[in-house]
Amino acid sequence: MSGYVDLQVNGYAGVDFNSLNLTLEEFIQAADRISDDGTDRFLPTLITASWEQMLQKIDRFASWLERGLVSKSQVLGLHLEGPFLSPVDGYIGAHPKDAAIAATIEKAAELIDCGKGWVRMVTLAPEVDPGGAVTRFLADQGIVVAAGHSDATRDQLSCAIDQGLTLYTHLGNGCPAYLPRHDNIIQRVLSLRDRLFVSFIADGHHVPAVALGNYLRCLSSDRIIIVTDAISAAGLGPGQYELSGQSVEVDDDGAAWAACRTHFAGCATPFPKMIHFLKSELQVSDEQVQAWFEDNPNRLLRQAL
Repeated sequence: MSGYVDLQVNGYAGVDFNSLNLTLEEFIQAADRISDDGTDRFLPTLITASWEQMLQKIDRFASWLERGLVSKSQVLGLHLEGPFLSPVDGYIGAHPKDAAIAATIEKAAELIDCGKGWVRMVTLAPEVDPGGAVTRFLADQGIVVAAGHSDATRDQLSCAIDQGLTLYTHLGNGCPAYLPRHDNIIQRVLSLRDRLFVSFIADGHHVPAVALGNYLRCLSSDRIIIVTDAISAAGLGPGQYELSGQSVEVDDDGAAWAACRTHFAGCATPFPKMIHFLKSELQVSDEQVQAWFEDNPNRLLRQAL
């Protein structure tokens, strides 16, 4: 099977898409490896960084796309994961806390203008976008708006959905390891499951099989999307790697750890291994793989336009 669509790729096969020194040749090399692993289309994902660095990285990709230097049928545009995220420990995850900022239309417009029409998705925390003003601004331009790295209340999530939010990014991650037992971000998102697509990192590390199986059963199959959240380690195995200037250690089990070892920093598992995990551990069918890896992400992107 081929034709997978990956909405979240930070790097691949030794190449960090968030590096300030990324070259076109390196990116094309990584894109070829992504294709070899069965993914036809993907969104290079730029994570939170200083404002100047974010603009520099966005401009680089936009320039390559605008000039036709990378395949527009393969690279569908950019996913900006940040900088409008919760700065609270645990929720900020692997993103630099001091670079997370409140969402404003002025700041969002600067990012989008820099992207020259190539920003296709933005992940933000609804609680830093009061009233969903930035969510509405982005959605009105055909950009997929996702919530993530967030401790939004149910009312804040519902308001954001009313303003155009359509996805929750990698549920079960981008939050502390320990949460209130009942009222927490996972339960709030699941309570709104009929109004959102929900993505998961299905590597067996970010969400263990027991929990992932429960989440998947809670959702309608047409609402589930699997993403890699791949970093430069994807497809390479254990070792030391880089993600936007920070060191990441991939252990012998394939989990990608931040240097502090308190949380994961992206993922080292490509789609074929995720599919094997889902089929062997959770008895996922070929029809579900087709929906979660191809049909649903395609439908999400089409609905945003």
